[in-house]
Amino acid sequence: MGKIIALANQKGGVGKTTTTINLAASLAALEKFVLVVDADPQANSSSGLGIDVRKNHNTLYEGLIGEKAVSEIVLKTYFDRIDIIPSHINLVGAELELIQLQNREQKMRALLEGVKSKYDFILIDCSPSLGIITVNALAAADSVMIPVQCEYFALEGLSKLLNTIKIIKSKINPALEIEGFVLTMYDSRLRLHNSIYDEVKQHFQELVFTTVIHRNITLSESQSHAQPALTYDAGSRGAVNHMQLAKELIDKNE
Repeated sequence: MGKIIALANQKGGVGKTTTTINLAASLAALEKFVLVVDADPQANSSSGLGIDVRKNHNTLYEGLIGEKAVSEIVLKTYFDRIDIIPSHINLVGAELELIQLQNREQKMRALLEGVKSKYDFILIDCSPSLGIITVNALAAADSVMIPVQCEYFALEGLSKLLNTIKIIKSKINPALEIEGFVLTMYDSRLRLHNSIYDEVKQHFQELVFTTVIHRNITLSESQSHAQPALTYDAGSRGAVNHMQLAKELIDKNE
């Protein structure tokens, strides 16, 4: 039975999509079967894994509003052991349509129940908001992985996210846990980044992953080629960091 992990942080630009794509690739390289669920209308995870979002109409949107079964919206990617439920800009409209439906917070959970047993990990790339789609992701997830950019402004929004997780846990999904905080865009030469790491580690202790994702140009370059860093340049620091993160995640869950 697959573990569903939502990668969430309502602040944009903290590395959610980069972490999702590269963690998926690293887990697959470690012989785990992975489903990526692109729950962001920007569809960057979809295009980053080689899906042409302009031509595709089998997306999370159709699944959530009940137009298509989950088997119709799960697509193969170019990468072994990685499938995806892609996104589309139409997902913005689902925010309005879901509000009118009963059990609107549980639509994603019901959708993923049909495929959960086929994968070792299901990674949900959430949008940088706390709207109904992100609530659906948190309601469906077993745990939340929180990428945190090494900037003080990134820390300020954490309390709001943690409060949302607390509400979801108390009212919708009692089993929801925090998988861990991942420090992203880290530069060990900068005193600021080291102090932020120390602060997060001191506050959240064992919930902080030992692995940090260093600032690395290959992570940006690989996205422009619609590839994870692992297939673009396996020796790059970005690829190595995400492989370490995958191994840490597997060890934590086994």
